[in-house]
Amino acid sequence: MKIIGLNASPKGKDSNTLRLVNAVLAGAKDAGAETELVDIYTLRIEHCTACGTCYAKGECTLLDDFPDLFESMMNADGIVLGAPNYVDCVPAPMKAVFDRMADAIHCQMLTGKFGCSVCTAGGSGEHEVVGYMNKVLMTLGANVVGGIGVAIGRDPAALGKAEKEARELGKRLARSIRGEISYPEQDEGHRQRREYFCQLVKNNKDKFAHEYDWYVQMGWMK
Repeated sequence: MKIIGLNASPKGKDSNTLRLVNAVLAGAKDAGAETELVDIYTLRIEHCTACGTCYAKGECTLLDDFPDLFESMMNADGIVLGAPNYVDCVPAPMKAVFDRMADAIHCQMLTGKFGCSVCTAGGSGEHEVVGYMNKVLMTLGANVVGGIGVAIGRDPAALGKAEKEARELGKRLARSIRGEISYPEQDEGHRQRREYFCQLVKNNKDKFAHEYDWYVQMGWMK
């Protein structure tokens, strides 16, 4: 069982968001998981140009660190997303990662994986950002096990409490991966989403050749 944590804070080792991501990973490790931490700000992730090559060939024309990051995500059973609140959204490097995953969304490539999100903020918006990141995970096909947002500006002591909650969230993530916790409503949502994208890919078979082959290979093409 492997869980990867993505931290999208520019503050490096001084990042409050990093403390939450590390707490989730520590809880998961306590529950038997192998963990990996990735600092998004150390990577070069170019902006998506909407060329459509990934739909057609399963490749990207941009040469940067995204392929290695995505491979690590695909090799993981669980994914933890961490970001500070930047105007009620994630910082640009994390958004760039999301934007490069259009092909993965069409193909529902995170099906069978589990994830969660954490966010730190100064005064507000933390829960909105957690909700956004968790929605991204679900849109990619993953089941979401929870999330934690904390506004440190209102109460600096709140971060310590949030770290304890994050550690428990990591344990829940590991338990979910082991099959000890089920998410039937999310599973049904994923089924409906796969059917939608399957039809989309089928209707655009000529343009989305790679994605059509993916659905056939997965046994999802109807």
